[in-house]
Amino acid sequence: MITTISLNLISVAGTPSETSLWAIISLGFFLGLKHALDADHLIAVTTIVSQSKDWKAASKAGIMWGLGHTAALLFLGTIVIAFQYQLPEKVALLLEFLVGIMLVYLGLALIYKIFRRVSFHLHEHTHDGYRHIHPHFHTNNEDKQHNEKAKNNWHHDHAYRGRSLFIGLVHGFAGSAALMLMILATITSKFWAVIYIVVFGVGSVGGMMFMSALLSIPFLVAHNRFEKWFNYVQMSAAVLSIVFGCFLMYEIGVVEGLF
Repeated sequence: MITTISLNLISVAGTPSETSLWAIISLGFFLGLKHALDADHLIAVTTIVSQSKDWKAASKAGIMWGLGHTAALLFLGTIVIAFQYQLPEKVALLLEFLVGIMLVYLGLALIYKIFRRVSFHLHEHTHDGYRHIHPHFHTNNEDKQHNEKAKNNWHHDHAYRGRSLFIGLVHGFAGSAALMLMILATITSKFWAVIYIVVFGVGSVGGMMFMSALLSIPFLVAHNRFEKWFNYVQMSAAVLSIVFGCFLMYEIGVVEGLF
C-alpha cells in the first residue's frame, strides 16, 4: 500500500539542519504524490468519478479523498509518534483487507446504480447470413427526467463527497502502519515527524485531485458524446473494482497470512 522507499539519507535528531529539513519536505511531498497513484487508490476513486458530470466535481472528489486520507494519517500518526505505539501486524493486515472489501462494495454499488437507472436486454441481428447478439443498455425515461432535474445540484451532492472522504479515511488507516514505520526509523523529532505527515498528505491531496480530473475524462466523453456507451464504461469501472478488490483480499488474507 505504501511505497517502500528507503529514507536512510535523512537523519533528523532534535532540530534538523536546513538540508535535512528540505529533504523531509520534498521527500514527503513527492511520496504523497506517488502514494496517490497506488492501484487500489485509483480504482476506488474511479468508481466515484465515473458518476461525475464534469471534471470539477471529479477534482473535488479527489480533494475529499486526500483530506480523508490525511486525516487518518494524522490521527494514527500522532498516536504512534506520541506514544511510540505500533499497530500489531494482524491489525495492519486487517485494515488492508478492509480496503479489498470496500473495493468490492463500491463496484457492486455502482452496478446496482446502473441497473436501477437502465434496462438491459439483448438484440439479435443477422448480417450476411451470420446471426449474432448485441447487448444493450437503455436509459429509462423516468430516470432521465430525474437526472436532468438533479444535474444542477450535482456539485452539492453531499453523499458524493462523503463517499470520497470515507474512501480516503479507509485508505489512510490501512496505509498508516507502513508509513509510521518509515517515519520512526528516520525522524527522531516528533515535531518534524508530524510535519512530514502533513506534507505527505498535501502531496496525496494534490496527486489525487489531478488524477481524479484525469480519470474523469473518459466518463465525461462517453456521457456527453457517446451516451449509449456511458453505461458500458461505468460497468467496466465497477467490474475492475470488484476484481481488484477480490485479488487484494486474497493477497492479504491468504498470501500474507491474515487468515
